Amino acid sequence: MSDRPSPNGANGKGAGRDAGGRFATGWRGGPGNPHAAAVGRLRSALLEEVGPDDVRAVIRALVDKAKTGDVPAIRELLDRTLGRSLEADLIERLEKLEAQVAAKVPGRGFQ
Repeated sequence: MSDRPSPNGANGKGAGRDAGGRFATGWRGGPGNPHAAAVGRLRSALLEEVGPDDVRAVIRALVDKAKTGDVPAIRELLDRTLGRSLEADLIERLEKLEAQVAAKVPGRGFQ
């Protein structure tokens, strides 16, 4: 691995970096996210219009759809309340990986 900065553009004064590739003293950095202010204004407008009762109504509609057997609604409801489910074969895959590691590292088997 190299300690040299990556050559992804001009290093030096024009790029705000010193000879070692680090940001130079006094460099103000990049412009940041140009959409952050607009997103903030939109989020504020949304929060002004949507209140707790609206959120409850949307949740009630989701629950009602899930109760009718709507699979995407069921999945969304369970994911949001219980968290995403792990793949059923996760333990089996972990055991296989542990066996592979144990086989490659003598004396480091898992018990």
